[in-house]
Amino acid sequence: MQLELSNISKQFGELRALHEVTLSVPEFQSLAIIGPSGGGKTTLLRIISGLEIPDTGSLRIDDREIGFSEDALLSHRRSIGTVFQAYNLFPHLTALENVVLPLVKVHGLSATAARDTAVELFERFQLLNHAGRRPAELSGGQQQRVAIVRAIAIKPRFFIFDEPTSALDPEMTSEVLDFIAELRKEGRNLIIVTHNMGFARHVSDHCLFIAEGRVLENERSTELFSAPQNPLLVNFLAKVLRY
Repeated sequence: MQLELSNISKQFGELRALHEVTLSVPEFQSLAIIGPSGGGKTTLLRIISGLEIPDTGSLRIDDREIGFSEDALLSHRRSIGTVFQAYNLFPHLTALENVVLPLVKVHGLSATAARDTAVELFERFQLLNHAGRRPAELSGGQQQRVAIVRAIAIKPRFFIFDEPTSALDPEMTSEVLDFIAELRKEGRNLIIVTHNMGFARHVSDHCLFIAEGRVLENERSTELFSAPQNPLLVNFLAKVLRY
């Protein structure tokens, strides 16, 4: 997978979230985006996923420029499996229905085909016992696994994870991270914003460090974590890896 951004800027009122971000990641399977809170990583992820339109700049994924018209962004979003930190499951639907509904309403599958796809995935990822439960009856880790299965079901070009474990306790965090690592072993392409540095180092082959609205380091993960160059990254890693 390839990613290229040119002069991407985004401002929210007085807040400059991204400032003229230009970068190229020529080849990766799993990209981690790390950095301090408020540094711009989630804004960058939302632009890559087509959920936010930059004020300036251009975006290319796999040598294909992503247009920022409404139709182009809708098509782009439908091709990506996006998983958020808040799960975004419909509370009135069962776990299985949460996977079936978008396959029917958004991706045009028949109800039978959508249900067959969902059941197959629930069985494969050991969620079948939870298929008839509503989100409130599931643990946080189970809800996030259902959200990931929902993303898998659409057969996306790649996956985007926005701090998928930030709302989970340690045991559930491990469960979900193992789930994501399994996707990587299957050869799936991933872009992940995470605050878990051990996971970022383990599962990614390339890493971006973002702070103050700028990409300050763009390196292979082994190099970025073993020999950080930017003083802000050195300080950031010293703090988050202290305990």
